[in-house]
Amino acid sequence: MATTFVGLPRPMAKSTKNLLVEQIGVDGKSKIAMFQKRILVGVGGGIAAYKVCEVVSTLAKAGAEVQVILTDEATQFVTPLTFATLSRHPAYTDRDFWQPTHDRPLHIQLGEWAEVFLIAPLTANTLAKLAYGLADNLLTNTVLASRCPVLLAPAMNTEMWQQQSVQRNWQLLQTDVRYHVTGPEAGILACDRVGSGRMSEPSELLSHLESLLYTNGNRDLAGKPVLISASGTREHIDPVRFIGNPSTGKMGIALAQAALHRGAIVTLVHAPIERQLLASLQGVRLIPVISAAEMQQAMQTYLPEADWIVMAAAVADVKPSEVSAEKLPKRSLPLRLSLTLVPDIVATLSQLKRSDQRLIGFAAQSGDILTPALEKLQQKKLDAIVANPIDQPNSGFGSDRNQAIFLDNQGRKQTIPSCRKLEMAHQLFDFIRDIPFHLESGAQ
Repeated sequence: MATTFVGLPRPMAKSTKNLLVEQIGVDGKSKIAMFQKRILVGVGGGIAAYKVCEVVSTLAKAGAEVQVILTDEATQFVTPLTFATLSRHPAYTDRDFWQPTHDRPLHIQLGEWAEVFLIAPLTANTLAKLAYGLADNLLTNTVLASRCPVLLAPAMNTEMWQQQSVQRNWQLLQTDVRYHVTGPEAGILACDRVGSGRMSEPSELLSHLESLLYTNGNRDLAGKPVLISASGTREHIDPVRFIGNPSTGKMGIALAQAALHRGAIVTLVHAPIERQLLASLQGVRLIPVISAAEMQQAMQTYLPEADWIVMAAAVADVKPSEVSAEKLPKRSLPLRLSLTLVPDIVATLSQLKRSDQRLIGFAAQSGDILTPALEKLQQKKLDAIVANPIDQPNSGFGSDRNQAIFLDNQGRKQTIPSCRKLEMAHQLFDFIRDIPFHLESGAQ
């Protein structure tokens, strides 16, 4: 890939609101995965309920059909009117449970209607009810009347979360394949305690909902070790200047999210990535690196334990022959920088991998993307490769969307139109899953 000198300050991070809108895909042209999807949201009684307002609002703006159920305790924190306004639909409480205005029982209607069910914040009380199949309000009755995947986002005080009874209920609930979980995270709680108990952020809830809508809750990668690389490596000239590229790591993060949501055991080896983007990867083993040499060492370290290896990182092609330990004055910068080639990580992994492992590469190209991708696939003996254009609108480095052509070593080809990177990640895993084993590929 082309390399450029980078040394300017990073741009200011986007606001949370704008980031969420980009993630869901509200761009005025397409509604992405959320359009006309039927999403039921159950709100429990906790201060974290205010975060759910942002989730509901973003889903509605993306064209989703959103219905909200509040427990009586939840109405002490956020009013039904707030959720009704944000969702563009009535928000239901226990007062609406048995009413003559419903031609069928409300919990049956809502349960049958939903394609996916989010419960956030999940309180200790509701957690215990769900674990034992109890139903004494509209929310818990609707859970039992539904069959769709249920995403649970617990939130409570650290001492409450760590109680043996709560942890026992939490583990028991996860034995039911319907339930998918996110969080809780560690941080400063509303009670000023620092510890576990924070509800997952809206961005993580939205990404997980998108995955559940794509897979219908299928955990087809359950227990599968997946090793992924992400972002652009940096080859330093001195402590403040380096050779790099515009990769943000968003594609690698999407791959890690998709694999995690499908039940995989995920290791992400990543070059520098904004902390805000990494926050959505709770449950992923994160291995930070900077240079290509560090990435190669980390990938080789974790290679033996992985079933699938996806090399999505944008690795530098060259590095300075000499690196200064101190910042060079501008007058001392060489006008002609002496460079050496960086080792080819994916080619090395191809030689080291076993016949029962899958190795997938990426080829970011401008112009003709197919020819160089095919050459890379064959020369480096990959199982599959993703050819994606970097010179198309809403595609490639830094974008929340991508487009690509998937190729495998059996001659299969799949064209992926422009879509969200998380959706592309899921489509890539579907493609990898269907590659027949070819024992002659890679090292034996």
